[in-house]
Amino acid sequence: MRTSFAVSLQKIESVGRERGMSAARPLEGVRVVEMSHMIMGPSCGMFLAFMGAEVIKIEPPGGDKTRDLSGMGRGFFPTFNRGKKSVSLDIKKPEDREKLHRLLATADVFVENFRDESLEKMGLAPSQLRERYPQMILASCKGFLHGPYETRTAMDEVVQMMTGMAYMTGPTGRPLRIGSSANDIMAGLFGAFAVVSTLLARERDGEGHALRIGLFENCLFLVSQHMVQFDLEGKEEPPMPERNFSWAVYDIFETQSGKQMFVSAVTEGHWNSLCKILQLENLLEDERLQTRPDQIRARSWTLPIFAEAIKQQSFESLAREFEAAGLSFAPIARPAEMYDDPHVNRPNGLFESVDGGQTFRAPGLPIEIDGDPFLPVQLDLPEIGQHNDEFFEG
Repeated sequence: MRTSFAVSLQKIESVGRERGMSAARPLEGVRVVEMSHMIMGPSCGMFLAFMGAEVIKIEPPGGDKTRDLSGMGRGFFPTFNRGKKSVSLDIKKPEDREKLHRLLATADVFVENFRDESLEKMGLAPSQLRERYPQMILASCKGFLHGPYETRTAMDEVVQMMTGMAYMTGPTGRPLRIGSSANDIMAGLFGAFAVVSTLLARERDGEGHALRIGLFENCLFLVSQHMVQFDLEGKEEPPMPERNFSWAVYDIFETQSGKQMFVSAVTEGHWNSLCKILQLENLLEDERLQTRPDQIRARSWTLPIFAEAIKQQSFESLAREFEAAGLSFAPIARPAEMYDDPHVNRPNGLFESVDGGQTFRAPGLPIEIDGDPFLPVQLDLPEIGQHNDEFFEG
């Protein structure tokens, strides 16, 4: 391996003392070879790159196919491959497989998301690589962990349907996937978390480790709160749009201009503040509404009252009063509107990247260190095979 993680940690500590932790790159000195496509594997590599690792993406001739997606897939490649290097190899050819092994011999981590059978045919299965590179961390991003489903093909939408996530998201009879590739991204984050954890473990035992991260199991983890509720109470909750509420006000309302607003009152203090702001003090005096259970049971007739009061005021004036009172509220925004959001546009809220000469803006990691934003160093997208000459002669 090119460098030990312990040496990297010593370097980080030195840099951190001189410049502050936010200026250091926590995984500086760690080399990652990533051979993956779509979102789960690339997001794992991206998280590691953001944290300072050198991530070398292996692309086939012509490049990762997600480079050419349009429509809702247009953001896949640029979003999840920022800050990486690109090496183009045809791993079906023995000479290019040998080049890959030359890279792997210098790497700390190998990230992949190919079918087990395909990897074994190429000599790249975890058992084969562990024998050849006993200190390497192997992160296999798969549809399922080992078990009855391990050979099935999985995608984000597939596991949402399988686990009950889609059932809980849409109304009864209309299961809906959630509105982003959240499962793929979070599974990639679990992969990066596991990689960092096992890099630390390697410093203790000197051993490499083979990791398998399951997309299905990730989604199962996300719905576990609903599973546990059923296990404890023996009763299934309806989908979220029809859920039994634990709060007196937790809904979407229309303001004077027609702009929608989510408003909640989840404590007695919130209830009191909301009623006063909306000049509904009569509800505070109503004997039927003196406890939170009373307020929840009365939702059928109190919510229309709140709706009518909110309809009489502007979004802007309500937002000012709600924020001052500590109430939780939100506009119903579209992703495109985030480019106009003042908090998103704070310093270091968005980072610019260049993809094929075109500049775009995207968020970084949702992390601050010692009060400072975490600043990625380089987030541009590589051209296909841009870094071949850096690692191979000729």
